Amino acid sequence: MDKRYDLIVFDWDGTVMDSTAVIAGSIQAACRDLGLPIPSDETARHVIGLGLDQALRYAVPDMPEAQRPDLVARYRHHFLAQDEAIPLFEGARETIAELHQAGYWLGVATGKSRIGLERAMESSGMKGYFHATRTADQTFSKPNPAMLFELMEELAVSAERTLMIGDTTHDVQLAQNAKVDVVAVGHGAHPPEQLLELQPLALVDDFAALRRWLRANA
Repeated sequence: MDKRYDLIVFDWDGTVMDSTAVIAGSIQAACRDLGLPIPSDETARHVIGLGLDQALRYAVPDMPEAQRPDLVARYRHHFLAQDEAIPLFEGARETIAELHQAGYWLGVATGKSRIGLERAMESSGMKGYFHATRTADQTFSKPNPAMLFELMEELAVSAERTLMIGDTTHDVQLAQNAKVDVVAVGHGAHPPEQLLELQPLALVDDFAALRRWLRANA
């Protein structure tokens, strides 16, 4: 069967790596350290996928600007104490390896920093599978389409031949703003019902279901 796509772009946190609870908990712990209002689980999870500065501004809207650097530092303290132990989702490595072997271009579009993504790729042993990546400190944060535009330009792939895979409404909106097809995964930061409201091409529960969908449709 002819391939429908040439480039498949993955979000990282909550999509490939099971980091939702660690990120949300680190945001809450950082706020607790500084005596700031502690965001709810729902709010702390909702900002996952955004760049760190944008995420913290949304999660803690009443934060005094003078405390922003301290909040960033405390978040990083809590997250970095745990990040090397965060696992990939079951089936992620095998699915991505299969796509790589099949000849797809593979990319990452993430709200992580460049340093953070490099750490995660090294610790998980996933770096060799991806041909190009974009992080929130390199370009505009989601849902601005810049990450996808830059990846498509770098790899010389059109929007019609590109597929985005992510776990948040930010990922779905990113893809839709770039006129790119998007498959949502329901095992991450945003509830499946929120993802369905945005009408992605498909919603899958996990990597086993994603793998079946890709074999049939990609």
